[in-house]
Amino acid sequence: MKIRAGYHLFLSLILIAACQQKTPEQKYDLPAEAITASDAVNCIGETKMVCGEVVRAVYYWWFRGQPTYIKLDKSHPKQILTVVIWGTDRQKFGIPPENRFINKTICVTGLIEEEDGIPQVIVSSPLQIKILAPSGRE
Repeated sequence: MKIRAGYHLFLSLILIAACQQKTPEQKYDLPAEAITASDAVNCIGETKMVCGEVVRAVYYWWFRGQPTYIKLDKSHPKQILTVVIWGTDRQKFGIPPENRFINKTICVTGLIEEEDGIPQVIVSSPLQIKILAPSGRE
């Protein structure tokens, strides 16, 4: 009985330690002309390169215009910036954008607009989105 209780305690401690470990954050070298997604709110009406981590990407085929919404840095309802790809432009991307960009850090170049108080960039070409590679630094 003591061995079994000790075994369960040991397993519990291992699980707790594993849950507390944090994966190292990847560092990215942002292009010099880029701004972060959180800075986009200060640049409404300007054309900029905006960079952030894709935390959610969803294709709403049943909505008017069949948009793909890509959320940077935080998801709804606390999203920082939304990238919109309309259904008429999806085929230009080859791989569906919601699969291609999820969990990647991207830079999007375009006009920063505001929709319901949230900055957004409408993308019509894959040339407007660049996937950043980790810099390799810690």
